[in-house]
Amino acid sequence: MKILVINAGSSSLKFQLIDMDTEQVVAKGICEEIGGKSRFKFKVPGREDYKTEPALPTHTEALQLVLDTLVDKTIGVIASTDEIGAVGHRVVHGGEKFSTSVLVTDEVKAIIEECKDLGPLHNPANLKGILACEAIMKVPQVAVFDTGFHQTMPDFAYMYALPYRYYTDYKLRRYGFHGTSHRYVSARAAAMLGKKPEEVNVVTCHLGNGASLAAVKGGKCFDTSMGVTPLEGIMMGTRSGNIDPAIIPYLMRKGELTTADDIDKMLNKQSGMLGVSGLSSDNQEIEKGAKEGNDRCRLVQEMYCHQLTKLVGGYIACMGGADAIVFTGGIGENNTEYRTYVGQQLAFLGVKIDEEKNHMRGCEVDISTPDSKIKVLVIPTDEEMVIARDTMDIVNALNK
Repeated sequence: MKILVINAGSSSLKFQLIDMDTEQVVAKGICEEIGGKSRFKFKVPGREDYKTEPALPTHTEALQLVLDTLVDKTIGVIASTDEIGAVGHRVVHGGEKFSTSVLVTDEVKAIIEECKDLGPLHNPANLKGILACEAIMKVPQVAVFDTGFHQTMPDFAYMYALPYRYYTDYKLRRYGFHGTSHRYVSARAAAMLGKKPEEVNVVTCHLGNGASLAAVKGGKCFDTSMGVTPLEGIMMGTRSGNIDPAIIPYLMRKGELTTADDIDKMLNKQSGMLGVSGLSSDNQEIEKGAKEGNDRCRLVQEMYCHQLTKLVGGYIACMGGADAIVFTGGIGENNTEYRTYVGQQLAFLGVKIDEEKNHMRGCEVDISTPDSKIKVLVIPTDEEMVIARDTMDIVNALNK
């Protein structure tokens, strides 16, 4: 069976076609700036990328272009769209309704719509992807939720110390995100340790432009750094992460912020690495600036490492110990300095990093020394494979 994995954004549509017999990516790509000056990129392993700038008014036209390209006689990879057995969709927010992936039904679509208040930037776009597929394809669709993996958190980990009715009336609680990534790398970590997921405690660090950590205890999420939205936690590319909430009314009284949109823009788009450095939200640019003597770039790096270490150490303490610390995501997989810093700060727990192994890139690798009491692993994430596997399992069950 071939599974089409869709990740629809507000003006984009990422896709991968995966052959589940071999679990190999057959093709992948992205439609960008849907509704504007659109761009399309199509990648097939071993070939030169195909790029074009088509007119894509909506997600439906974008999906049609993807399907047409997949079967194109010159650059396509399948003879017919009939080879696609199902579509798996990344859906960011499932609220408390979904702890596992589900077959898309009218009821499921209604709940995804209902959760848009909790995920206003993502859920409407994810639903657009589902509706576009429904308009064109007659195959089963599966929704895989970013929040699903974190639904095993105990109430003392997910509740906020706010009036309790805000939880009962508005469902304000910690939900967590990057769930497919944390789920994938924590399972791979257990495999690398030669154990079952339920036998290990792991701290997983998904570090990219968006970043989150999770305490995975016995294969289940015990705590995570993101909250109701992906804003909470460690500082990110443009997101502030944790701040004193009183900063907001203070800035409002100063006239810096006047509306909810002002607050949202400042915290989500103007803060984090960009806000502190004044230079860039890209960690590679931050690294370059720090090496060239930019003090604010150096400050970003020191803040990031300090916050990262606090979370990793705190999660190890909350779980009563850990078997491994996992780094994944663009920064987690490639930044050797941040991994070294965390290792050095946690040396009192017996963490030891092999600096020669630490400089390996693009592969699963144990970068700790043989005598390190807590293993330090670098594991490239594969969220699309999690979505494809869940989709296949649900479709197979449907066909029985």
